[in-house]
Amino acid sequence: MEDLSVREFKEMNRKRLGWLMDQSVDLKLEVLRNHLSLCQIMINELLEEEVIEKAGERYSHNKPEGGRYSRWGYNPGSVRIGDTKVPIEVPRVMDTRESKAVPLERYEQCKQMDEPTDQLVQGVLRGLSTRDYDKVVNHLEQGFGLSKSEVSRRFIERTKEKLEAFQDRSLEQYAFVGIFLDGKYLANEQIIIALGVTLQGAKIPLGFVHAPSEHSGPVLDLFRDLKQRGLSYDKGLLFVVDGSKGFRKAIIESFGSKALIQRCTWHKRENLLKYLPEKEHESVKNAFQKALDKSSYQDAKAELTQLANRLEGINLSASRSLNEGLEELLTLHRIGMHKLFGRSFSTTNCIENLNSQLCKYIHKVKYWTNSEQRHRWVAAALIEVEASMRKIPGHSKLTQLQNAIILELSTEVSPRISTKIGT
Repeated sequence: MEDLSVREFKEMNRKRLGWLMDQSVDLKLEVLRNHLSLCQIMINELLEEEVIEKAGERYSHNKPEGGRYSRWGYNPGSVRIGDTKVPIEVPRVMDTRESKAVPLERYEQCKQMDEPTDQLVQGVLRGLSTRDYDKVVNHLEQGFGLSKSEVSRRFIERTKEKLEAFQDRSLEQYAFVGIFLDGKYLANEQIIIALGVTLQGAKIPLGFVHAPSEHSGPVLDLFRDLKQRGLSYDKGLLFVVDGSKGFRKAIIESFGSKALIQRCTWHKRENLLKYLPEKEHESVKNAFQKALDKSSYQDAKAELTQLANRLEGINLSASRSLNEGLEELLTLHRIGMHKLFGRSFSTTNCIENLNSQLCKYIHKVKYWTNSEQRHRWVAAALIEVEASMRKIPGHSKLTQLQNAIILELSTEVSPRISTKIGT
C-alpha cells in the first residue's frame, strides 16, 4: 500500500472519529500507522464537542442559550505532540451579543498538555503496529489527556449506527442467484450468517442471527427478516449449506419449491473420514473427488454409488452417510452447472472466507459483555468485509446458472427435495 500523500493528510485536518469509522479498511490502517494523524482526529473530536455545547449541532435550529453563540469558520492552529507541531483547524465560535470570538477552552488545554515521553510515543506505536487499539486508547488517555470513556462511547455510537444500517438495509435492488449459510463461533457463542450472491457476482452479507445451535427456529426468523427487507426469490435460489438439519429444514419451510440445495462437498467428505480408519482416508478421498470431477450427473452418481457400496464393507455408518446426502451433493451436476460453477458453489468456502475475514476485525475484542455488543461488532465488521470482497469467479455467466435453476424448478418431478434430513 502506498503512503498517504501530503495533500491527503491535509484534507484530514478537520476530520473526526465519525469520518474515520466510515473509511475503507486500507485508509483506516494507513491513518493508524501514523499516531500523529490519530491524535489530530481525536483533538478535532474534542473541539467539536465544545462547539456543540456552545453553538449546537451543525444546521440544527435547536441552539443552546437562545442561539447566543454561532459557528464562524475556522482559524489555523497547532498542538505540539512530542517534537512535532500537529496542524489543527480550530473552529471559531462567535458571541453574537458581545460581537466577539470566544476562545475554545479545550484548545487551550490541548496546547498546554505535558510533552509526551519517548516511552509513551513508543507505546502508542507498538499498539498501532499490533492493532491493539485498547492499548492505543490507554496511551492516548495517559499522555494526551484524551478520555478513554469518551473514545469508547464514540465507538459504541458509531457501531450502533452501523448495526442499524445493516439490519435495515433494503434488499429490493438486488437480484440474487444464490445464498450461502454458515455458523461461526465467536467467544463460544454462535453467529449464523447468510451471504447472498447477486446476478452480477457481488457477495452481499444479508443478515445474521445469534443462536446457540443450528436449529431451524432462529434461521426461519432470519429468512423472514430477509423477505421483509425485500429479498426476491421468485426465480428460485441455490442454497449452499453444510449438513445441518436445521438449515435444510428452514430453507424448505421458507422457500419451498423456489429452493435448490447444494450440499457442501468438503463437509461431506470430512464427515465420511470421521467414520473410517486412517489407512482408508487417502483412497476414499481420491474416490470421492474422482466422482465429483465427472462432468455428467449420471457418471458422478454412479461413482458415488460405487463408493457407498464399497464403504458398506468398511463402515456401514459411512456408507449410509454418503447415500443420505448423495442427491444434494450433485445438485450442480444435475442442472448442468458443475463445470462452470463447481469451484464457487459446491462448497461453503465462499462464506468460510467471509468468516475468516470477520475474525480479523473482532478477534482483538477481549471481553464480550452482552449480545448487543456482539451484534454491533459483527455488523460493523461485515460492512467492512463486504467492501473488499471479490466477485464470484465466472460471474459473467451467472445468468446461465439462474436459467438452469429456473428450468430445474419448473420440472414436476425432481429428486432435489427428500424427506430425509441429516449430515
